[in-house]
Amino acid sequence: MKKVFLAIVMLVGLTTWAQEKEGRRGDRENRSPEQRVDFQVKRMSQDLNLNEKQISEVRALITKESAIREAKKAEMKEKRAMKANDRKEAKANMEKERASADAEMKKILTPEQYAKWDKIREERRANMKEKMMERREENGMDKDLEPLKK
Repeated sequence: MKKVFLAIVMLVGLTTWAQEKEGRRGDRENRSPEQRVDFQVKRMSQDLNLNEKQISEVRALITKESAIREAKKAEMKEKRAMKANDRKEAKANMEKERASADAEMKKILTPEQYAKWDKIREERRANMKEKMMERREENGMDKDLEPLKK
C-alpha cells in the first residue's frame, strides 16, 4: 500500500513540475518584441538603479539590438547549411557588434552600473551555456559537445 501511495505522489509531483516548466518557457516565447524589450529594461533598471535618462537610452539601445538580432535570426534560418568559413565570418561580425553595443552601454551607465551589468550578463551567459550543454546531453548530441567545452 505504501508503495502505491508513494508512486502516486511521485507521479503527481512530476506532472506538476513538468507543466510548471513548460508554462514559464511558453510565456517567454509568446511575448512580442516590445514586451521583451520592456521586460529587459525593467529588469536592468531594478538591478542597476538606472535614472530616467539612462532608462530611455538603454531602451533605445536594446530595441536596436533586438531588431538586429531578429534580422540575424531570420538570416541564419535561411543559411542553416553554412560552410565553416561562413560561420567563422558570422561569429567575427557578431563579436564586433557585441563590442560596439558594449561600448555604447559603457557610455550610458556609470562605471559601477556597467561592472554590475557585465557581471550579471556573464552569469546569465554561463547559465545559458550550461543549460545548452544539458539539453545536448539529453538529446544524445555528445559528439557536438567537444568544441563547446573549451
